Amino acid sequence: MSTFLVEIVTPERKVYAETANMVSVTGVEGELGILPNHIPLVTALRIAPIVIKRDNKVDVIAASGGFIEVRKDKIVILAESAELATNIDVSRAQSAKERAQQRLAAKRDEIDYRRAELALQRAMNRINVTER
Repeated sequence: MSTFLVEIVTPERKVYAETANMVSVTGVEGELGILPNHIPLVTALRIAPIVIKRDNKVDVIAASGGFIEVRKDKIVILAESAELATNIDVSRAQSAKERAQQRLAAKRDEIDYRRAELALQRAMNRINVTER
């Protein structure tokens, strides 16, 4: 079975580097399933899980936006932040979710509201990844 290298990089460090059989991400235009020898592509990503299938194993990573570059034999994901499901502190994510919900309920100015929406999306993404 064909494989390709998948690298996930954040501003702080390289989070992931493994060979895989398939990658599933959520781009700004919708869900993308990428197999080896995919046509070259660059697109922005939404706050959503990255699912990587490799040798009867599935790795799930919580990513907070960024970009994906697909090459014939390699995928590079440049993420604002990314965490493996095993590294996520669920209680911290739950606290972040509650804080964001409180800020959304306060409905202050538009900028604060948008920041709270994004914080809620990131927290929900982290919680959902740990439940998979």
